[in-house]
Amino acid sequence: MARKRYSDEDVLRLLREIELSLASGSDVATACRSAGVSDATYYTWRKRFGGMGRSEMANLKALQKENDRLKKIVAEL
Repeated sequence: MARKRYSDEDVLRLLREIELSLASGSDVATACRSAGVSDATYYTWRKRFGGMGRSEMANLKALQKENDRLKKIVAEL
């Protein structure tokens, strides 16, 4: 089975969907299955993106872009 690549925005949306399922009384395995991801994927995403909103995601991407730019400048020196 081929792996799917989810964008960061898709990951946030799926995490929110799973959290809503968990809040309604579902267990983790069922909530993950309904979202179409495995338990391990859910826990990995939660560790990486847990509690992050769209604005924080935008800030993270901006910082990563700035960091890449600075690394390129230092490498050219």
